[in-house]
Amino acid sequence: MTLRVGVVVLPELRWAQARERWTAAEEYGFDHAWTYDHLAWRSLADGPWFGAVPTLTAAAAVTSRIRLGTFVASPNFRHPVPFAKEVMTVDDVSGGRFVLGLGAGGTGVDATVLGGEVLPPKERAARLEEFVGTLDLLLTQPATEVRGERYTAVDARMIPGCVQQPRVPFVVAANGPRMMRLAARHGQGWVTTGATPEEDGLDAWWSGVAALASRFDDVVADSARAREAFDRYLSVDSSGTPALTSFGYFEECVGRAAELGFTDLVIHWPRANGVYAAPRRVLDDVADWLGRRD
Repeated sequence: MTLRVGVVVLPELRWAQARERWTAAEEYGFDHAWTYDHLAWRSLADGPWFGAVPTLTAAAAVTSRIRLGTFVASPNFRHPVPFAKEVMTVDDVSGGRFVLGLGAGGTGVDATVLGGEVLPPKERAARLEEFVGTLDLLLTQPATEVRGERYTAVDARMIPGCVQQPRVPFVVAANGPRMMRLAARHGQGWVTTGATPEEDGLDAWWSGVAALASRFDDVVADSARAREAFDRYLSVDSSGTPALTSFGYFEECVGRAAELGFTDLVIHWPRANGVYAAPRRVLDDVADWLGRRD
């Protein structure tokens, strides 16, 4: 199978400018396009930043083929009931092209913006399990009654339901065995940003990715589902070296990801400076490569 390639468009531009990037992502031949689901993010926290769901809804209205998704949504500032309604709506506007990326949530601004404290990893994992399980119920039935440890839904209505049946696909971000088991239980895909290596350098990062891919293989083997039931996404720019640094490195990323069993590679739209900075001409080279794939 040919490796699919997706691109993250950060929600940092007003729509009059951002629209051009989303439509270009489709025209260039990318298989999927994503945006970060944060209220503010790391080194860009003091700059412009727009909401993920409205951005994806707008992107759905100006595209027709490319799949669209959150990279990734978390329970840090979301409740599953209103969020499920938003997910159902984006899936409807896109005509069934929405993919829901989900993760436990980090320790940055999103974790404290509502006045709460940063949760330890074990509690964040438990919260995500309940969040994903509740979303699964909400998005697969017209009315849901749930009284969990963290989330309650009282006669929560989801009518008419998702365009995609039984619901939109979940892509779960996971590095550890517990979250990988959650991906195997509820997900149609698994995504990783790679592990933080003990040694510096790209080779060390790729070695960590290989170890994670092997770990996920083991988790899937212990589940009741077939290996082919899962798409496997690699967020390759998390290595610290953007895939668009050069076209040669992009091709290397494609080859190495495919060798490790990944079905999908995710890169970032190049920025002029700072995080994910890369030459725009390399994006054009990738667009030419995408056009020649078939």
